[in-house]
Amino acid sequence: MEYKKLHEKDINFLIELLGEDRVFTGKNINEDYSHDELGGISKLPEALVEVLSTEEVSKIMTYAYENNIPVVARGSGTGLVGASVPIKGGIMISLAKMNRILELDEENLTLTLEPGVLLMEISKFVEAHDLFYPPDPGEKSATIGGNINTNAGGMRAVKYGVTRDYVRGLTVVLPTGKVLEVGGKVVKNSSGYSIKDLICGSEGTLGIITKAVLKLVPLPKKSISLLIPFPNLEMAINTVPKIIKSKATPTAIEFMQREVILAAEEFLGKKFPDNSSNAYLLLTFDGNSKEEIEKNYENVANICLEEGAIDVYITDTDERKEAVWSARGAFLEAVKATTTEMDECDVVVPRNKVAEFVKYTDELQEQFNIRIRSFGHAGDGNLHVYVLRDELGQEEWEKKLSEVFKCMYKKSVELKGLVSGEHGIGYAKKTFLFNQYGDDYIELMRNIKLAFDPKNILNPDKVCQ
Repeated sequence: MEYKKLHEKDINFLIELLGEDRVFTGKNINEDYSHDELGGISKLPEALVEVLSTEEVSKIMTYAYENNIPVVARGSGTGLVGASVPIKGGIMISLAKMNRILELDEENLTLTLEPGVLLMEISKFVEAHDLFYPPDPGEKSATIGGNINTNAGGMRAVKYGVTRDYVRGLTVVLPTGKVLEVGGKVVKNSSGYSIKDLICGSEGTLGIITKAVLKLVPLPKKSISLLIPFPNLEMAINTVPKIIKSKATPTAIEFMQREVILAAEEFLGKKFPDNSSNAYLLLTFDGNSKEEIEKNYENVANICLEEGAIDVYITDTDERKEAVWSARGAFLEAVKATTTEMDECDVVVPRNKVAEFVKYTDELQEQFNIRIRSFGHAGDGNLHVYVLRDELGQEEWEKKLSEVFKCMYKKSVELKGLVSGEHGIGYAKKTFLFNQYGDDYIELMRNIKLAFDPKNILNPDKVCQ
Protein backbone atom coordinates (compact mmCIF):
# COMPACT_ATOMS: atom_id res chain seq x y z
CA MET A 1 0.00 0.00 0.00
CA GLU A 2 1.36 3.41 -1.03
CA TYR A 3 0.59 6.17 1.46
CA LYS A 4 0.70 9.91 0.89
CA LYS A 5 3.56 11.78 2.52
CA LEU A 6 2.46 14.91 4.37
CA HIS A 7 2.92 18.16 2.48
CA GLU A 8 2.60 21.77 3.61
CA LYS A 9 -1.08 21.73 2.62
CA ASP A 10 -1.76 18.82 4.97
CA ILE A 11 0.06 20.48 7.88
CA ASN A 12 -1.87 23.70 7.25
CA PHE A 13 -5.15 21.77 7.44
CA LEU A 14 -4.18 20.40 10.84
CA ILE A 15 -3.09 23.83 12.10
CA GLU A 16 -6.33 25.45 10.90
CA LEU A 17 -8.31 22.74 12.70
CA LEU A 18 -6.36 22.57 15.97
CA GLY A 19 -4.16 25.66 16.17
CA GLU A 20 -0.38 25.87 16.04
CA ASP A 21 0.04 24.92 19.69
CA ARG A 22 -1.43 21.43 19.15
CA VAL A 23 0.39 20.46 15.93
CA PHE A 24 4.01 19.34 15.98
CA THR A 25 6.34 18.44 13.10
CA GLY A 26 10.00 17.63 12.54
CA LYS A 27 12.32 18.45 15.44
CA ASN A 28 9.38 19.67 17.50
CA ILE A 29 8.17 16.07 17.96
CA ASN A 30 9.60 14.57 21.15
CA GLU A 31 11.59 11.38 20.54
CA ASP A 32 9.39 9.60 23.10
CA TYR A 33 6.63 9.46 20.49
CA SER A 34 8.76 7.23 18.26
CA HIS A 35 8.48 4.17 20.50
CA ASP A 36 6.50 2.56 23.29
CA GLU A 37 7.62 1.47 26.78
CA LEU A 38 9.70 -1.53 25.76
CA GLY A 39 11.51 0.16 22.88
CA GLY A 40 13.26 -1.75 20.11
CA ILE A 41 10.78 -0.58 17.45
CA SER A 42 11.13 3.09 16.57
CA LYS A 43 9.66 5.52 14.03
CA LEU A 44 8.60 9.14 14.36
CA PRO A 45 5.33 10.38 12.83
CA GLU A 46 5.41 13.13 10.23
CA ALA A 47 2.98 15.11 12.36
CA LEU A 48 1.87 14.76 15.98
CA VAL A 49 -1.46 16.31 16.92
CA GLU A 50 -3.18 16.70 20.28
CA VAL A 51 -6.96 16.38 20.14
CA LEU A 52 -9.65 17.47 22.59
CA SER A 53 -12.89 16.13 21.11
CA THR A 54 -14.58 13.42 19.06
CA GLU A 55 -15.34 16.05 16.43
CA GLU A 56 -11.64 16.87 15.97
CA VAL A 57 -10.73 13.18 15.64
CA SER A 58 -13.53 12.71 13.11
CA LYS A 59 -12.37 15.63 10.94
CA ILE A 60 -8.76 14.41 10.99
CA MET A 61 -9.79 10.87 10.03
CA THR A 62 -12.07 12.13 7.25
CA TYR A 63 -9.19 14.16 5.80
CA ALA A 64 -6.69 11.32 6.22
CA TYR A 65 -9.06 8.83 4.57
CA GLU A 66 -9.71 11.12 1.60
CA ASN A 67 -5.96 11.72 1.16
CA ASN A 68 -4.68 8.21 1.94
CA ILE A 69 -2.63 9.32 4.97
CA PRO A 70 -1.80 6.71 7.66
CA VAL A 71 -2.93 7.52 11.21
CA VAL A 72 -1.92 6.06 14.58
CA ALA A 73 -3.70 6.82 17.87
CA ARG A 74 -1.67 7.01 21.10
CA GLY A 75 -2.34 7.30 24.81
CA SER A 76 0.47 7.14 27.38
CA GLY A 77 2.72 4.99 25.19
CA THR A 78 3.09 2.30 27.87
CA GLY A 79 2.54 -0.59 25.44
CA LEU A 80 5.08 -3.37 25.03
CA VAL A 81 4.61 -4.62 21.44
CA GLY A 82 5.02 -1.51 19.26
CA ALA A 83 1.27 -1.12 18.69
CA SER A 84 1.38 2.69 18.90
CA VAL A 85 4.54 3.15 16.81
CA PRO A 86 3.81 4.95 13.50
CA ILE A 87 5.54 2.39 11.26
CA LYS A 88 4.29 4.12 8.10
CA GLY A 89 4.80 7.70 9.32
CA GLY A 90 1.77 9.90 8.73
CA ILE A 91 -0.24 11.46 11.57
CA MET A 92 -0.10 10.45 15.21
CA ILE A 93 -3.19 11.47 17.19
CA SER A 94 -2.41 11.91 20.89
CA LEU A 95 -5.52 11.36 23.00
CA ALA A 96 -3.73 12.16 26.28
CA LYS A 97 -5.51 15.51 26.69
CA MET A 98 -8.94 13.93 26.25
CA ASN A 99 -8.77 13.06 29.93
CA ARG A 100 -12.07 14.12 31.48
CA ILE A 101 -14.32 11.99 33.66
CA LEU A 102 -17.72 12.92 32.25
CA GLU A 103 -20.28 11.20 34.47
CA LEU A 104 -20.60 8.89 37.43
CA ASP A 105 -24.00 7.19 37.31
CA GLU A 106 -24.52 5.65 40.74
CA GLU A 107 -27.94 4.27 39.81
CA ASN A 108 -26.63 2.27 36.84
CA LEU A 109 -23.15 1.79 38.35
CA THR A 110 -21.35 3.21 35.31
CA LEU A 111 -18.55 5.68 34.73
CA THR A 112 -18.42 7.64 31.47
CA LEU A 113 -15.04 9.09 30.56
CA GLU A 114 -12.65 10.06 27.79
CA PRO A 115 -9.85 7.75 26.60
CA GLY A 116 -6.96 9.72 28.10
CA VAL A 117 -8.00 9.20 31.73
CA LEU A 118 -5.28 7.25 33.56
CA LEU A 119 -6.04 3.94 35.26
CA MET A 120 -4.78 5.28 38.61
CA GLU A 121 -7.19 8.23 38.35
CA ILE A 122 -10.15 5.94 37.74
CA SER A 123 -9.44 3.90 40.85
CA LYS A 124 -9.01 6.98 43.05
CA PHE A 125 -12.17 8.64 41.74
CA VAL A 126 -14.59 5.72 42.03
CA GLU A 127 -13.25 4.50 45.39
CA ALA A 128 -14.02 7.94 46.83
CA HIS A 129 -17.65 7.11 45.99
CA ASP A 130 -17.44 3.64 47.57
CA LEU A 131 -17.28 1.99 44.13
CA PHE A 132 -14.75 -0.25 42.42
CA TYR A 133 -13.32 -0.67 38.91
CA PRO A 134 -11.78 -4.18 39.09
CA PRO A 135 -9.37 -4.44 36.10
CA ASP A 136 -5.88 -3.95 37.51
CA PRO A 137 -3.06 -3.98 34.91
CA GLY A 138 0.40 -3.45 36.36
CA GLU A 139 1.02 -0.12 34.59
CA LYS A 140 -1.18 2.34 36.48
CA SER A 141 -0.10 5.27 34.30
CA ALA A 142 -1.66 3.66 31.23
CA THR A 143 -4.77 5.32 29.78
CA ILE A 144 -8.15 3.63 29.77
CA GLY A 145 -8.14 3.91 25.97
CA GLY A 146 -4.97 1.85 25.83
CA ASN A 147 -6.38 -0.66 28.32
CA ILE A 148 -9.49 -1.14 26.18
CA ASN A 149 -7.48 -1.43 22.98
CA THR A 150 -5.37 -4.26 24.44
CA ASN A 151 -8.18 -5.80 26.52
CA ALA A 152 -5.82 -5.46 29.48
CA GLY A 153 -6.12 -7.99 32.27
CA GLY A 154 -3.93 -7.63 35.31
CA MET A 155 -3.73 -9.26 38.69
CA ARG A 156 -7.42 -9.31 39.63
CA ALA A 157 -8.51 -11.14 36.47
CA VAL A 158 -8.70 -14.48 38.28
CA LYS A 159 -11.78 -13.28 40.19
CA TYR A 160 -13.13 -10.30 38.29
CA GLY A 161 -12.22 -10.83 34.64
CA VAL A 162 -10.56 -8.48 32.14
CA THR A 163 -11.21 -5.02 30.68
CA ARG A 164 -13.68 -6.26 28.06
CA ASP A 165 -15.94 -7.49 30.89
CA TYR A 166 -16.26 -3.91 32.17
CA VAL A 167 -16.81 -1.98 28.95
CA ARG A 168 -20.52 -1.21 28.54
CA GLY A 169 -20.37 1.31 25.71
CA LEU A 170 -17.98 3.11 23.37
CA THR A 171 -17.91 6.10 21.06
CA VAL A 172 -15.65 5.18 18.16
CA VAL A 173 -14.38 7.21 15.19
CA LEU A 174 -14.03 4.90 12.21
CA PRO A 175 -11.16 5.22 9.69
CA THR A 176 -13.59 6.99 7.32
CA GLY A 177 -14.28 9.68 9.92
CA LYS A 178 -17.78 8.42 10.71
CA VAL A 179 -18.70 8.29 14.41
CA LEU A 180 -20.25 5.13 15.83
CA GLU A 181 -21.96 4.65 19.21
CA VAL A 182 -21.81 1.03 20.37
CA GLY A 183 -23.31 -0.46 23.51
CA GLY A 184 -24.40 1.91 26.29
CA LYS A 185 -25.42 1.64 29.93
CA VAL A 186 -27.47 -1.51 29.41
CA VAL A 187 -26.50 -4.68 31.25
CA LYS A 188 -27.55 -7.11 28.51
CA ASN A 189 -27.28 -6.85 24.75
CA SER A 190 -28.24 -9.44 22.15
CA SER A 191 -28.74 -6.95 19.32
CA GLY A 192 -26.69 -8.37 16.47
CA TYR A 193 -22.90 -8.61 16.24
CA SER A 194 -21.07 -7.09 19.21
CA ILE A 195 -19.00 -4.38 17.56
CA LYS A 196 -18.10 -3.13 21.05
CA ASP A 197 -16.39 -6.39 21.93
CA LEU A 198 -14.60 -6.42 18.59
CA ILE A 199 -13.14 -2.96 19.26
CA CYS A 200 -11.89 -4.12 22.67
CA GLY A 201 -8.50 -5.70 22.03
CA SER A 202 -8.22 -4.41 18.44
CA GLU A 203 -5.10 -2.34 19.25
CA GLY A 204 -6.31 0.77 17.45
CA THR A 205 -6.61 -0.93 14.07
CA LEU A 206 -10.41 -0.73 13.66
CA GLY A 207 -11.37 2.62 15.14
CA ILE A 208 -10.33 5.36 17.58
CA ILE A 209 -12.10 5.31 20.95
CA THR A 210 -13.13 8.80 22.08
CA LYS A 211 -15.49 7.93 24.93
CA ALA A 212 -16.15 4.86 27.08
CA VAL A 213 -18.85 3.75 29.50
CA LEU A 214 -17.41 1.45 32.17
CA LYS A 215 -19.18 -0.93 34.50
CA LEU A 216 -18.48 -0.48 38.22
CA VAL A 217 -19.18 -2.69 41.23
CA PRO A 218 -19.57 -1.89 44.94
CA LEU A 219 -16.21 -1.46 46.68
CA PRO A 220 -15.25 -4.47 48.84
CA LYS A 221 -14.87 -3.40 52.46
CA LYS A 222 -11.91 -5.58 53.39
CA SER A 223 -8.78 -6.92 51.71
CA ILE A 224 -6.04 -9.24 52.99
CA SER A 225 -2.99 -10.63 51.18
CA LEU A 226 -1.02 -13.81 51.81
CA LEU A 227 2.66 -14.14 50.92
CA ILE A 228 3.51 -17.83 50.76
CA PRO A 229 7.10 -19.05 50.28
CA PHE A 230 7.79 -22.44 48.66
CA PRO A 231 11.03 -24.40 48.24
CA ASN A 232 10.70 -24.19 44.45
CA LEU A 233 8.44 -22.76 41.75
CA GLU A 234 7.07 -26.13 40.64
CA MET A 235 5.61 -26.77 44.09
CA ALA A 236 4.15 -23.27 44.18
CA ILE A 237 2.51 -23.43 40.76
CA ASN A 238 1.20 -26.96 41.24
CA THR A 239 -0.69 -25.70 44.29
CA VAL A 240 -2.69 -23.17 42.23
CA PRO A 241 -5.24 -25.59 40.67
CA LYS A 242 -5.99 -26.91 44.17
CA ILE A 243 -6.60 -23.35 45.38
CA ILE A 244 -8.96 -22.66 42.48
CA LYS A 245 -10.79 -25.95 43.04
CA SER A 246 -11.31 -25.09 46.73
CA LYS A 247 -13.81 -22.38 45.67
CA ALA A 248 -12.08 -19.86 47.92
CA THR A 249 -12.01 -17.36 45.01
CA PRO A 250 -8.89 -15.26 45.60
CA THR A 251 -8.88 -11.85 43.95
CA ALA A 252 -5.35 -12.44 42.64
CA ILE A 253 -2.82 -15.28 42.54
CA GLU A 254 0.65 -14.13 41.51
CA PHE A 255 3.87 -16.12 41.25
CA MET A 256 7.35 -14.72 41.68
CA GLN A 257 10.90 -15.96 41.97
CA ARG A 258 13.71 -14.82 44.25
CA GLU A 259 15.80 -13.21 41.49
CA VAL A 260 12.99 -10.82 40.56
CA ILE A 261 12.29 -9.97 44.21
CA LEU A 262 15.96 -9.06 44.75
CA ALA A 263 15.86 -6.86 41.64
CA ALA A 264 12.76 -5.08 42.99
CA GLU A 265 14.42 -4.53 46.37
CA GLU A 266 17.42 -2.89 44.73
CA PHE A 267 15.23 -0.84 42.37
CA LEU A 268 12.93 0.45 45.13
CA GLY A 269 15.60 0.72 47.81
CA LYS A 270 13.53 -1.14 50.39
CA LYS A 271 13.20 -4.68 51.65
CA PHE A 272 10.57 -7.24 50.67
CA PRO A 273 8.95 -8.91 53.73
CA ASP A 274 10.83 -12.13 52.93
CA ASN A 275 13.40 -12.96 50.25
CA SER A 276 14.87 -16.21 51.56
CA SER A 277 12.87 -18.68 49.44
CA ASN A 278 13.25 -19.59 45.80
CA ALA A 279 9.58 -19.11 44.90
CA TYR A 280 6.45 -17.43 46.22
CA LEU A 281 2.74 -17.23 45.70
CA LEU A 282 1.10 -13.89 46.46
CA LEU A 283 -2.66 -14.06 46.97
CA THR A 284 -5.25 -11.43 47.77
CA PHE A 285 -8.75 -11.94 49.14
CA ASP A 286 -11.44 -9.28 49.30
CA GLY A 287 -14.96 -9.17 50.66
CA ASN A 288 -17.34 -7.26 52.88
CA SER A 289 -16.46 -8.80 56.22
CA LYS A 290 -13.34 -9.96 58.02
CA GLU A 291 -15.04 -13.27 58.83
CA GLU A 292 -15.80 -13.97 55.16
CA ILE A 293 -12.21 -13.30 54.13
CA GLU A 294 -10.69 -15.23 57.02
CA LYS A 295 -12.72 -18.32 56.14
CA ASN A 296 -11.36 -18.20 52.58
CA TYR A 297 -7.73 -17.48 53.35
CA GLU A 298 -7.49 -19.98 56.20
CA ASN A 299 -8.69 -22.70 53.85
CA VAL A 300 -6.12 -21.67 51.23
CA ALA A 301 -3.32 -21.38 53.80
CA ASN A 302 -3.97 -24.96 54.91
CA ILE A 303 -3.92 -26.17 51.30
CA CYS A 304 -0.57 -24.45 50.68
CA LEU A 305 1.00 -25.87 53.83
CA GLU A 306 -0.22 -29.35 52.90
CA GLU A 307 1.41 -28.90 49.47
CA GLY A 308 4.80 -28.04 50.97
CA ALA A 309 4.72 -24.28 51.62
CA ILE A 310 7.41 -23.17 54.06
CA ASP A 311 5.18 -20.63 55.82
CA VAL A 312 2.21 -18.31 55.33
CA TYR A 313 2.68 -14.58 55.95
CA ILE A 314 -0.53 -12.59 56.45
CA THR A 315 -0.31 -8.99 55.22
CA ASP A 316 -3.36 -7.42 56.81
CA THR A 317 -2.07 -3.91 57.48
CA ASP A 318 -1.75 -1.11 54.95
CA GLU A 319 2.02 -0.93 55.58
CA ARG A 320 2.57 -4.63 54.92
CA LYS A 321 0.32 -4.66 51.85
CA GLU A 322 2.12 -1.64 50.42
CA ALA A 323 5.51 -3.32 50.93
CA VAL A 324 4.41 -6.45 49.08
CA TRP A 325 2.36 -4.94 46.27
CA SER A 326 4.68 -2.00 45.55
CA ALA A 327 7.43 -4.56 44.94
CA ARG A 328 5.14 -6.62 42.69
CA GLY A 329 4.15 -3.48 40.77
CA ALA A 330 7.82 -2.58 40.24
CA PHE A 331 8.91 -5.95 38.82
CA LEU A 332 8.95 -4.83 35.17
CA GLU A 333 10.94 -1.65 35.82
CA ALA A 334 13.21 -3.47 38.25
CA VAL A 335 14.14 -6.16 35.74
CA LYS A 336 14.57 -3.51 33.05
CA ALA A 337 17.00 -1.61 35.28
CA THR A 338 19.32 -4.64 35.55
CA THR A 339 20.07 -4.85 31.82
CA THR A 340 20.83 -2.82 28.71
CA GLU A 341 17.77 -3.95 26.72
CA MET A 342 15.05 -6.56 26.98
CA ASP A 343 12.08 -8.02 25.17
CA GLU A 344 9.04 -9.80 26.50
CA CYS A 345 7.14 -13.00 25.83
CA ASP A 346 3.56 -12.52 27.09
CA VAL A 347 2.08 -15.99 26.67
CA VAL A 348 -0.93 -17.51 28.38
CA VAL A 349 -1.12 -21.25 29.03
CA PRO A 350 -3.53 -23.48 30.96
CA ARG A 351 -3.02 -22.95 34.70
CA ASN A 352 -1.67 -26.45 35.25
CA LYS A 353 1.03 -25.86 32.60
CA VAL A 354 2.58 -22.69 34.07
CA ALA A 355 5.29 -24.55 36.01
CA GLU A 356 6.21 -26.61 32.95
CA PHE A 357 6.58 -23.48 30.83
CA VAL A 358 8.71 -21.65 33.41
CA LYS A 359 10.92 -24.73 33.83
CA TYR A 360 11.37 -24.74 30.04
CA THR A 361 12.51 -21.09 30.10
CA ASP A 362 15.15 -22.08 32.68
CA GLU A 363 16.38 -24.71 30.22
CA LEU A 364 16.51 -22.09 27.45
CA GLN A 365 18.55 -19.84 29.72
CA GLU A 366 21.20 -22.54 29.97
CA GLN A 367 20.96 -23.61 26.33
CA PHE A 368 21.44 -20.12 24.89
CA ASN A 369 23.56 -18.66 27.72
CA ILE A 370 21.26 -15.67 28.14
CA ARG A 371 19.44 -14.32 31.20
CA ILE A 372 15.69 -14.91 31.35
CA ARG A 373 13.44 -13.61 34.14
CA SER A 374 9.74 -14.33 34.67
CA PHE A 375 6.77 -13.53 36.88
CA GLY A 376 3.07 -13.45 36.26
CA HIS A 377 -0.52 -14.30 37.00
CA ALA A 378 -0.57 -17.89 38.22
CA GLY A 379 -4.32 -17.66 38.71
CA ASP A 380 -5.03 -17.21 34.98
CA GLY A 381 -1.92 -18.75 33.40
CA ASN A 382 -0.54 -15.49 32.01
CA LEU A 383 3.27 -15.36 32.14
CA HIS A 384 5.56 -12.39 31.59
CA VAL A 385 8.93 -13.76 30.49
CA TYR A 386 11.75 -11.30 29.82
CA VAL A 387 14.85 -12.04 27.76
CA LEU A 388 17.73 -9.75 28.81
CA ARG A 389 20.42 -8.48 26.48
CA ASP A 390 23.07 -7.49 29.07
CA GLU A 391 26.41 -7.06 27.22
CA LEU A 392 25.56 -8.95 24.03
CA GLY A 393 26.47 -7.27 20.75
CA GLN A 394 23.62 -6.24 18.44
CA GLU A 395 23.97 -9.12 15.98
CA GLU A 396 24.33 -11.79 18.68
CA TRP A 397 21.42 -10.28 20.67
CA GLU A 398 19.06 -10.30 17.71
CA LYS A 399 20.02 -13.86 16.80
CA LYS A 400 19.62 -15.26 20.32
CA LEU A 401 16.42 -13.31 20.96
CA SER A 402 14.85 -14.66 17.77
CA GLU A 403 15.82 -18.24 18.58
CA VAL A 404 14.63 -18.04 22.20
CA PHE A 405 11.31 -16.49 21.17
CA LYS A 406 10.73 -19.18 18.55
CA CYS A 407 11.30 -21.84 21.18
CA MET A 408 9.03 -20.19 23.76
CA TYR A 409 6.11 -19.54 21.42
CA LYS A 410 6.40 -23.05 20.00
CA LYS A 411 6.28 -24.41 23.55
CA SER A 412 3.20 -22.34 24.39
CA VAL A 413 1.38 -23.83 21.40
CA GLU A 414 2.43 -27.36 22.46
CA LEU A 415 0.91 -26.63 25.88
CA LYS A 416 -2.37 -25.43 24.27
CA GLY A 417 -1.60 -21.82 25.13
CA LEU A 418 -1.89 -18.56 23.16
CA VAL A 419 0.54 -15.95 21.90
CA SER A 420 -0.56 -13.08 24.16
CA GLY A 421 -2.45 -12.94 27.44
CA GLU A 422 -2.85 -9.16 27.76
CA HIS A 423 -0.16 -7.09 26.02
CA GLY A 424 -1.40 -7.66 22.49
CA ILE A 425 0.32 -8.35 19.17
CA GLY A 426 1.11 -4.90 17.78
CA TYR A 427 4.04 -4.97 15.38
CA ALA A 428 6.52 -7.07 17.36
CA LYS A 429 4.56 -10.31 17.74
CA LYS A 430 2.82 -10.66 14.37
CA THR A 431 4.95 -13.56 13.16
CA PHE A 432 4.06 -15.63 16.19
CA LEU A 433 0.34 -14.90 15.73
CA PHE A 434 0.53 -15.99 12.08
CA ASN A 435 2.37 -19.18 13.02
CA GLN A 436 -0.19 -20.12 15.66
CA TYR A 437 -3.44 -19.43 13.84
CA GLY A 438 -2.74 -20.23 10.21
CA ASP A 439 -4.08 -18.79 6.96
CA ASP A 440 -7.84 -19.19 7.44
CA TYR A 441 -7.94 -17.45 10.81
CA ILE A 442 -5.65 -14.62 9.67
CA GLU A 443 -7.67 -14.13 6.49
CA LEU A 444 -10.82 -13.73 8.58
CA MET A 445 -9.09 -11.13 10.76
CA ARG A 446 -7.90 -9.27 7.67
CA ASN A 447 -11.41 -9.25 6.21
CA ILE A 448 -12.72 -7.73 9.45
CA LYS A 449 -10.02 -5.06 9.21
CA LEU A 450 -10.99 -4.46 5.57
CA ALA A 451 -14.66 -3.97 6.49
CA PHE A 452 -13.73 -1.24 8.99
CA ASP A 453 -10.83 0.25 7.05
CA PRO A 454 -10.95 -0.37 3.26
CA LYS A 455 -7.85 1.77 2.65
CA ASN A 456 -5.89 0.34 5.60
CA ILE A 457 -4.89 3.79 6.87
CA LEU A 458 -5.57 3.26 10.60
CA ASN A 459 -2.55 1.85 12.46
CA PRO A 460 -1.34 -0.06 9.39
CA ASP A 461 1.09 -2.98 9.55
CA LYS A 462 -0.14 -4.09 13.00
CA VAL A 463 -1.75 -7.26 14.39
CA CYS A 464 -2.87 -9.15 11.26
CA GLN A 465 -1.49 -6.92 8.46
